[in-house]
Amino acid sequence: MHRAYKFLLRPTVRQEQALGEMLRDHCSLYNGALQERRDAYRHVSKTGIKYGDQSAQLKDIRAFDLERQGRWSFSSQQATLRRLDRAMQAFFRRVKAGEKPGYPRFRGVNWFDTVQFPKDGDGCRWDSTPHDPVTRVRLQGVGHIRVHQHRAVRGRVKTVGVKREGRQWYIVLACDEVPAEPLPATGTVTGIDMGVAHFLTTSQGEHIANPRHGKRNAAALANAQRTLKTFPRTKRDNRTARHRRAVEKVAQLHRKVKRQRADHAHKTALALVRTYDTIAHERLSIANMVRAPKPEPDPRNPGTFLPNGAAAKAGLNRSIHDAGWGVFLGILAHKAESAGRRLIPVDPRNTSRTCPACGHVSGQNRVTQEKFECVKCGHTANADQVGALNVAIRAGLVLPDVA
Repeated sequence: MHRAYKFLLRPTVRQEQALGEMLRDHCSLYNGALQERRDAYRHVSKTGIKYGDQSAQLKDIRAFDLERQGRWSFSSQQATLRRLDRAMQAFFRRVKAGEKPGYPRFRGVNWFDTVQFPKDGDGCRWDSTPHDPVTRVRLQGVGHIRVHQHRAVRGRVKTVGVKREGRQWYIVLACDEVPAEPLPATGTVTGIDMGVAHFLTTSQGEHIANPRHGKRNAAALANAQRTLKTFPRTKRDNRTARHRRAVEKVAQLHRKVKRQRADHAHKTALALVRTYDTIAHERLSIANMVRAPKPEPDPRNPGTFLPNGAAAKAGLNRSIHDAGWGVFLGILAHKAESAGRRLIPVDPRNTSRTCPACGHVSGQNRVTQEKFECVKCGHTANADQVGALNVAIRAGLVLPDVA
C-alpha cells in the first residue's frame, strides 16, 4: 500500500534562502513553458507543444542559465514541466466535457510553493540512518537540511517533495510497499450518516459533534482580511512589511483551520476503524452538493430573476465545506486499508427519507432536522440515525434492530 509522510524542515538561513531561490526558478520555468505553449497555440499550430518538446529544451536552458536553472535538479525541472502538462490536459478535458475550462494561469512567486523530485536519489536523498539521531534530507543546490522526523518512515521512499507553507518548509515523502498493520477483529459493523448538525451518526445511535472550525475562526479571519484590504493593490506600498504581515496573518488562520479539520478527521476515522470491522458510508458527490442553484428568470419582467433560495443554499454550502466530508472520507479509506477493515460505499439517495422498518419512501417522513416519523407505519426515531441505518441496510450489514 501507499503512504505519504510530511515532516517539518529546519533549514539554516542560507538554506532557507536557497529554498526560496529554488521555488523562484521553478516558477520561472513553469511560466516560461506556459507562455511558449500559449504562443505556439495562437501563432504556430492548434496542436500546440507537448511535454516531450519542452523537456528536450531543458538541456539548452540549463546550459544558457547556469547560475539559476543550471544549479537545480534536472528531474525536478522535468516534474515541473509535467505539472504544467497535466494542467493543460485537464483544461482540454474540461473543454470537451462542456465544463468550465479554467485555463492554466501564470504563477506568482508567492503562489508557487512546491517542487517535486520524482525519484529518491535523483537530485535528492532521504538520509535516515538508524545510528544517527539527526535526520537529514539532501537537495541538489541546497545541501543537507535537518528534518524534524516525528515518526518512523515505513516502506520504500519513492518521491520527495518540498513544500512551503507560510514561513515554514516541509518535506513530503511518498512511499510504496508500506506493510499493512491489521487490527484485531471486533465482530461489529456499522453504517454512518454524514451531516451538518452532527458531523456523523452511526447506526448504533452514536453522534459525533461537528466542531465547525471554520465558523469558530470566522471572526478572526474576517478581521485579518479586513486589515489586508486596507492595502490597495494599485498603490506602490502593497509590498511593505505591514502588507506582508497582513498576508501572512490571513494565510496563518487558513492553515490553522486546515490543520484543525484534518486533526479531527484523523481522530474520528481512527476511532471508527478501531471499533468496527466493516463500515458503510454514503457515496457522496460533494461537488454536486455544493453547486449553486441556477437562476430562474422572471417571465413577467425580462431581465429580472425569481427568488431561488441562493442565499440559504450558500449558507448550507459553507457548512458542508466547513465539515470537511471529503477530507474525512479520504482519511477513513486510508486508515481502513491499513487496518484491514472493510469499507462499503452505498447510494446516498433517499437514505434520510426511507423508513428502516417498512421501507416506505416519502419526503414527509422527516418531520424536522432531528425527528423522523414514518407516515405509513408510524415508526419514530432520530433522523440522522435512520439515515445511518439505511446506509447499513443498503450495504447488506446485519443489524439486530432492523432485522
